[in-house]
Amino acid sequence: MSALFEPLTLRSLTIPNRIWMAPMCMYSAAPDGPEQGVPNDWHFQHLASRAAGGTGLILTEATAVSPEGRISPYDLGLWNDAQTAAFRRITDFLKAHGSVPGIQIAHAGRKASTERSWVDRGAPIAPGQGHGWQPVGPSPLAFDDASTAPEELSAEQIKEIVGQFAATARRALEAGFQVAEIHGAHGYLINEFLSPFTNRRTDEYGGSYENRTRFALEVVDAVRAVWPEELPLFFRISATDWLSENADDAREGWTADDTVRFAADLKAHGVDLLDTSTGGNAPDAKITAGPGYQVPFAERVKKETGLPVGAVGLIAEAQQAEKIIVDGQADAALIGRELLRDPYFARNAARELGADIQVPNPYHRS
Repeated sequence: MSALFEPLTLRSLTIPNRIWMAPMCMYSAAPDGPEQGVPNDWHFQHLASRAAGGTGLILTEATAVSPEGRISPYDLGLWNDAQTAAFRRITDFLKAHGSVPGIQIAHAGRKASTERSWVDRGAPIAPGQGHGWQPVGPSPLAFDDASTAPEELSAEQIKEIVGQFAATARRALEAGFQVAEIHGAHGYLINEFLSPFTNRRTDEYGGSYENRTRFALEVVDAVRAVWPEELPLFFRISATDWLSENADDAREGWTADDTVRFAADLKAHGVDLLDTSTGGNAPDAKITAGPGYQVPFAERVKKETGLPVGAVGLIAEAQQAEKIIVDGQADAALIGRELLRDPYFARNAARELGADIQVPNPYHRS
C-alpha cells in the first residue's frame, strides 16, 4: 500500500489517509448583519468538493473567535448560534463522504481589519472606514507602514481572548468537528506573542521565552479542557520568522530552535500534532521558497520531539507527498494551492500510486 494512503490514528480518531486540506481563507462570508461570519453555499461547495475528491482531513479556513479576531470583514467566525448551525450542514456532509472535518480557530491580532486578498492586495482597512475596526496585539507595533498600529492588550483582555478560544472550541464540537486546530502561525495574534520581533511587553506575557509562550499555552490549556479527550488537538506554528535564520538580518525573531523547544511544551499540554508552516510575521523577511521548502522544519520537530507533524509548503505532486511520508519527514501532507487547482487531487494521487481510496457511490462508475 502507498504510505500516503495509510490511515493515521490520533487518540481515538482514525483519519483515512495522509492527504489533508490546509486551511485557506476564502474571504466570502457576509461582513455584517445576521449572516456575519456564517458559512454559506460557497463554503459548502468549497469544502464538500474536496471530500468528494477523497481528501482525508479537511481543515476550514481560519475561523475567528470574535468579530475583532477576523483577518478581514469577510472571514468565517464561530461565536454565535447561526454560525454553529451552518457549520453543522458542512460537517455532516464531510463525514458522510469519508472525510474528517477539522476547524482552525484563530485571532488575527495586529493583522486584522484588511481587505479581501484580491481587493487592493488585501490592504488594511482603517478603523471607522468601511467595515474596518481597531486591531489589537501584544505590543503597539504596526505590521507595516500602511497598517494601523494595534492597541496593546491588557492582561484582562488577554484572559478574555483565552476564554473566546475555549468558547469557539465548544461550539466547534457542537457543530460536528472532529479535529480542532489552534492557529499560532503567520503573524497572527498567538504568533505575535511568541516572537520577540512583535512582543515587546515587560509583564508576564513578554520578555523571556516562558513569558512569550504563556498566552499560547493558556489557549491550548483552555481549548484542551473543553475539547473531548478522545479527539485530537492540533497547533499550527510558523517554525521561523525567517529573521534570525538569515545571517544578514540582525533582527531577533522566532527560530527553528524555539519551535523544537515549544513543540515539546505543546506535547506536554495535550497537543497531538504540529502543523508546521513558516513566516508571515515580518513582511520584509527574506524567504527562499520552493517545492517542499518548509518540510525540513516539520521533520526536525518530529525527529527531536516525537510529536506527530504535518508538512506544508508547495507540495503539489503525489510522488512528492508520498516521499515525505515514506522518508519519515512528516505524518501527513497538508495541501493548499494544488487542492484549489484540483479538488480531486487525492483520488488522482491514489490512481497514480496504485492505492485504494473511498469515493462517493455515484463515482464508482468512473
